[in-house]
Amino acid sequence: MTDLYDSRILIIDDHLQLRRMVTRILAQEGFICLETASCCREAAEKLKTFRPDLLLLDVMLPDGDGFAFMKELREWSNIPVLFLSAKDEDQSRLTGLGLGADDYISKPFLPEELLLRLTGVLKRTYFPLSAAKAVGNILTLGNRRVDFESGLVEWDGGSVSLTAKELGILKKLAENRGKIVTFDSLCQSVWGDDYFGYENTLMVHIRRLRAKIEEAPSHPVWLLTARGLGYRLANE
Repeated sequence: MTDLYDSRILIIDDHLQLRRMVTRILAQEGFICLETASCCREAAEKLKTFRPDLLLLDVMLPDGDGFAFMKELREWSNIPVLFLSAKDEDQSRLTGLGLGADDYISKPFLPEELLLRLTGVLKRTYFPLSAAKAVGNILTLGNRRVDFESGLVEWDGGSVSLTAKELGILKKLAENRGKIVTFDSLCQSVWGDDYFGYENTLMVHIRRLRAKIEEAPSHPVWLLTARGLGYRLANE
């Protein structure tokens, strides 16, 4: 993929009107590779042939739920996922993000919000900008090696992929290595100006990130908490 608008997007929702509306919004913005599915079964079939770069996934589907679908997906794929849901409860949002989703939008939503969040995820995943250049493409944390270009954390005998949000958080911390990065600064760098209310969500991503970059996640030595202020990436 050489252009943002070449991204292949699969829209999974059981409401025909919403699928048509989202397709129209994205097409008008310039996205041309769009497919839709109305249920988990149809989505699973589309994944085999369409090979999307991003999923827009509803939580409530007629033959299952998006959370279960997401859990199965993460067993074999790290495709960015943006949840669309009528559920606005904090716990529902945290559940989705805790499973590895990259963002969560509550219905009803403004077309501008959908486009900002969707393009934000695509840019962070497939078109990383200045952050990787500022800190270099490789970050070494003890026996772990983070490749910002591939989004992989590697060590002797294993590797794991970072989600777009995890990658964004780690880049921001790496840019300011050794210094405290406040909660607000981290949230703004990952979610943009409309970051209010994401503090608890940030904690979920930090916990998942530690599980990937720390040898003992419950006793971190690299990604440290500055109580009441934010987080800090320790120097060597």
